[in-house]
Amino acid sequence: MQKAVFYHAGCPVCVSAEQTVAQALDPQRFDVEVVHLGEQGARLDEAESAGVKSVPALVIAGQAYHINHGADLNALR
Repeated sequence: MQKAVFYHAGCPVCVSAEQTVAQALDPQRFDVEVVHLGEQGARLDEAESAGVKSVPALVIAGQAYHINHGADLNALR
């Protein structure tokens, strides 16, 4: 099973992306962790190290996929 991490900040764009993208992944293939960076600010460095530049973003197999544009990571610091 592959690990997928969905990073977001709780904004309407992020919530919509979570409902559409993160929940659409096959649970037989992906273990999806949802990280709300507005509430888990200690994980901002982790997200940045994974290649996340803005949220919402989904990281699978070390590749960051940016979905729409809710907020830059710097705005969350």
